[in-house]
This record gives sequence, structure tokens and C-alpha cells, in this order.
Amino acid sequence: MIGYGICGSFCTHAKSLRVLETLCREYEVCPIISDSVKNTDTRFGSAKDFTNKVKELTGHDIITTVRDAEPLGPKNPLDSLILCPCTGNTLAKIANGITDTAVTMAVKAHLRTEKALLIALASNDAMSANLSNISTLLNRKNVYFVPMYQDDPKNKPASLVADFSLVPKAVEAMKNGVQLRPLFLT
Repeated sequence: MIGYGICGSFCTHAKSLRVLETLCREYEVCPIISDSVKNTDTRFGSAKDFTNKVKELTGHDIITTVRDAEPLGPKNPLDSLILCPCTGNTLAKIANGITDTAVTMAVKAHLRTEKALLIALASNDAMSANLSNISTLLNRKNVYFVPMYQDDPKNKPASLVADFSLVPKAVEAMKNGVQLRPLFLT
């Protein structure tokens, strides 16, 4: 079973659902969502509709609390864990060992088993406030990134977004212990 964590980059949720649907054809998927995904209605849709779709696609209840995510370590290990999307906020928490959401607890618990984590970043501050966190995680064992690009260099010069269409290839590379390259796309 693979874990699939979803954070609050709401403008990327439709792409994330397409990735999830693809992965569910091949894997059993355990869904994990952040508090903002669970509780926030946005112009991109309601939280209830989104979570219902995630549950429908995976066929599993969604992990939404720190308490429920903790067993994803040695007690109930996942084969791998994918964060899609992973916000800059969550990235910073992971890089600095902060465990205060279901997603960050799932990451902490999962990495204790020395199995792979794949991050599909979506952050407006990736090349500013979060650049050091990307660097920290690139140097951490068992952490991989989906290749990413600047989605709007003129209006959001520090923003990076993963190429969500590359998640399946990044999963295969990760299974072989390889970071899919190039990491930064043009």
C-alpha cells in the first residue's frame, strides 16, 4: 500500500486527483489530508466534495488526524508515501522536524521505516524562503522530488510547481532509489 498525502495548494487539486486516479489503478492507496484540505472551501471547490472524491477513488477512509497517522510507521508501514501537492509550509515542517498535522506525522512515521517519500511541490516561495528546505530534503535519505518548473516566472518569480504528469515516472524512479532528472524543468 502507498500513502498519498494532500496539502492545501488548492489550485493544484484537480491535477492531484488525476494523479490519484492513475495511481489507484495500480496500487492500493491510503489517503492522508491536511487540516486545510479537510476544512477549507475555496473557489476551486468545497472541502466536502474534494474529500468525498478522494474517498471514492481510494475506497479508504481518509487519515485526517495526527493520532491516526502515527501508526503509519513501524506498526502499519506503507511501501512508499507521496505528497501531491506538498505546500511550502508542509515542506518547511518536514525539513525542520515539525509534526503537527496528519501529513507531517505520516511523513515522520513513514521515514522511521526507511522507506521512500516522494514530494510533488507546489510553493510560491520555493526559490526564496523554502529554498534551504528543498536543499535539506534533497540531502536526506529516502526523500525524492517530482521534477518541477517555474509556473509563472514573471508574476511569481520564486514559485515552483511539480510537473504532476511526471508523478508515475518519479514513483518508478523512486522505487529504484533514483531521483528522476532533470529536477528543474524549463
